[in-house]
Amino acid sequence: MLLNLIVLAVSLFFVVQCATLATRYAVRLAESFRISKYVVGFIIVAVISIMPETFISINSAIAGMPSFGLGTLFGSNVADLTFVFAVIIAISGRGIKIQSTILKNNAAYPFLLLIPLMLGFDGYYSRLEGAALIVTGAIFYYLAFKNGFNEGMVRGRLDHRAKNLCLLVSCMAVLLAGSHYTVISASALAADLGISPILIAMLIVGLGTTMPELLFSLKSVQRNDDALALGDVLGTVLADATVVVGILALISPFSFPQKTIYITGTFMVFAAFLLFSFMRSGKILSKKEGGLLFAFWMLFACGEFFLNI
Repeated sequence: MLLNLIVLAVSLFFVVQCATLATRYAVRLAESFRISKYVVGFIIVAVISIMPETFISINSAIAGMPSFGLGTLFGSNVADLTFVFAVIIAISGRGIKIQSTILKNNAAYPFLLLIPLMLGFDGYYSRLEGAALIVTGAIFYYLAFKNGFNEGMVRGRLDHRAKNLCLLVSCMAVLLAGSHYTVISASALAADLGISPILIAMLIVGLGTTMPELLFSLKSVQRNDDALALGDVLGTVLADATVVVGILALISPFSFPQKTIYITGTFMVFAAFLLFSFMRSGKILSKKEGGLLFAFWMLFACGEFFLNI
């Protein structure tokens, strides 16, 4: 058991480190073009931030445990919408400012998270449903990119772009290997402890995969780039719930415990509605609201623990 725990910890460490570095290189690459900070966060950084849970989910599907991947995705989404914002507010010591355009452009955001729940209500994702989820995510990202791209001359040198692209690809290669060992060690640890692998996926692996967006968003808030931080987290959650789940279903249609949808999925949607209600109240996420978001995540963690042991 100790060996499996060590392998899991080391694998997650490499996953988080490589995803964090990949995020840095992706931002440098994106900043060579005239793209708004929110779009850089919502699309460019979010695409890199989802790589840990994406690779872990794909490896779990290949290993014949797709429900482990789904648990990781939904668990990390709940943590992103609550725990991550609570930690950012606590460490930065101030509230997060919300731009009016963000609220306007994302009015339907919480409702989009209902789509994977409705499609998976029967405890099964088919290839057709997977394709529908990918299309849903792609359309939303296209609209976000279209509204946030500013025409203008390219900034940055071509050789710098090539360097950042090579470093980005290298980090993703190591991240893929780390994800493989994360799945293997997590499932072995669950067997040693006699608990459901989904519990480890939701509370340990899911929380661990939120570290890249947490670190990136924290640095953004410290630089007063609140829109960049907000875009990163919201973009990551939406991609996980639509595109990544869709990819899993396309690779191999799969069944999963229905309580994953009924409980974890419901927590995810409620977390989104709670977050957006706070964002609209005064257009700032205050310290008090950060505390409430943390309390919501604790409720989620306790609920999942007692329902899956």
